[in-house]
Amino acid sequence: MKTFKKVVAAAMSLALIGSCFAGCGAKNAKSGAAGEYTANNTEYFIGSTGPLTGDAASYGISVNNGAMLAVEEINAAGGLNGVKFKFEMKDDKATAQDATTGYNSLYEAGMQISLGSVTTDSCDSFATSAVEDNLFYITPSASAAKVIDGRDNGFRVCFGDPDQGTLAADYIVETYKNAGVIYNTSDSYSMGVYEAFKAEMGVKGATFTEATFDAENNKDFSTQIATLKDCDVIFLPMYYTEGSLICKAATAKGCKADLIGTDGFDGIADLIDSKTVSNKVKYITPFDAESKNETVSKFVESYKAKYGKTPDQFAADGYDAIYAIYNAMKAAGVNDVTIAPSDLCETVKASITASDFSLTGATGTMTWDATGACHKELQFKDVL
Repeated sequence: MKTFKKVVAAAMSLALIGSCFAGCGAKNAKSGAAGEYTANNTEYFIGSTGPLTGDAASYGISVNNGAMLAVEEINAAGGLNGVKFKFEMKDDKATAQDATTGYNSLYEAGMQISLGSVTTDSCDSFATSAVEDNLFYITPSASAAKVIDGRDNGFRVCFGDPDQGTLAADYIVETYKNAGVIYNTSDSYSMGVYEAFKAEMGVKGATFTEATFDAENNKDFSTQIATLKDCDVIFLPMYYTEGSLICKAATAKGCKADLIGTDGFDGIADLIDSKTVSNKVKYITPFDAESKNETVSKFVESYKAKYGKTPDQFAADGYDAIYAIYNAMKAAGVNDVTIAPSDLCETVKASITASDFSLTGATGTMTWDATGACHKELQFKDVL
């Protein structure tokens, strides 16, 4: 539960509000006496935060779209024992402070379970509050180890950063002779993947050349490309915005290396084409919108019908995260729309980690263990 100071502050605030607006009450209240959850929900309330504006908005919008589609499908099929779900994402602009603000707002409004946050640092902040309240969260896309490590109420749908770094190293050692890597020293996602990549390359006894950048120097990558100009492959653990600039810089500087990104590259196809980039570009992803798999194609068709465009991996992750919650609640026999977050957390944790629980979704067949990690098959997707 929240700290004593927070409870006292909340009580004082409520007293002041009550003195000014006697007779006026909120539809949902976070707590009555300390530790008592009193929200009067009529729908199961799933909350989340994500960047709906700003440079990372593409990720938040995609997750939000995928999650909303799943909720609509579930509700159209009768919900859970006749009770519907609602989903709300607060805009956190990919900042930790706004994620905390969003969490508090959602919890006050009656949030019972959540998708955490979309990006890593925001989700780390969101998770800090969720741990205090013992609220279950399953982030679609925050992949850094710290997001779920040591937090038994925290789960994820996406691959963890170490998974991607290890896979990339294994693939590169088997396929190429002279490897390079460029990573962002100011971004926890990029650093997390890089550290796993470095460790696995060490295990393999393989060498590589590295170059770095940070948030203050992320527009011109000519120096980094010059450092790696003789490589036949460059690993790029980062988001697609900087990734697209590096791809263009490689071509402009005559670097012939193949360029391999992580799942943060999803969306890069909108920023590069064969006219601006001649290098071979691919990235790690669990989702292929062109797959003939029945579950995937059904999701893609429904998403196109609703939003008029092809879904990316982040939309698929959001979609699967909602279904993970729904199926875990269904398997556990949840049948109380006013269930408190902490009680629901314990119920869903036991359900989702059970040996007979799995989910076949848009991003593959998934299982979870007590660490919160998601287990599914990785694959590469070609961009150019």
